Amino acid sequence: MMKKLLYFSAFILISIASLSFRDAGYQVGDIVQDFSLKNIDDKMVKMADHKNAKGFIVTFTCNHCPFSKLYEDRIIELHNEFASKGYLVIAINPNDAIKEPGDSFDKMKERASEKAFPFQYLHDESQEIAKAFGATRTPHIFLLQKEPQGLVVKYIGAIDDSARDATSANEKYVKNAINDLLAGKEVRKTKANAIGCTIKWK
Repeated sequence: MMKKLLYFSAFILISIASLSFRDAGYQVGDIVQDFSLKNIDDKMVKMADHKNAKGFIVTFTCNHCPFSKLYEDRIIELHNEFASKGYLVIAINPNDAIKEPGDSFDKMKERASEKAFPFQYLHDESQEIAKAFGATRTPHIFLLQKEPQGLVVKYIGAIDDSARDATSANEKYVKNAINDLLAGKEVRKTKANAIGCTIKWK
């Protein structure tokens, strides 16, 4: 009886922990608080700096992850297509540089220069912003829209349904979501599992 009770208690604790982890961070419909993070030009950046933006494609990504590298051109494409329409990419590197030296701030500058990133690439050194958002992988997308009550989460997850390359993608989640918003419609698909490397926490 005691053994069964211990097993049951352990099961409950694991379930609660799992539920808490799954529900951590922002959900679709939540209002996002602004942040202040250092860009690769050594200047501090806030979303409020972009006064004319309609929204943001907040992208948790990094230098070393193979999935992040596979998606880099698609992230650049998203910014180039939608920044002029009001939706800018803001990329954030949340990885601990001690655990993954390839994701240091200096390496971020190198990678941004190599790829000619047209968007801001911010360093979440404390990892507080990644935790606030509930980001778990790189890349992990949070599409935000400016509304009277603040910045509202409209989509969370992957960029598309192909981690390999853009030509293999059948469904372009982020692009479709932004086009829905631009057309004044509700986003049809608001969530998709982010596929990528796990964030390297301190």
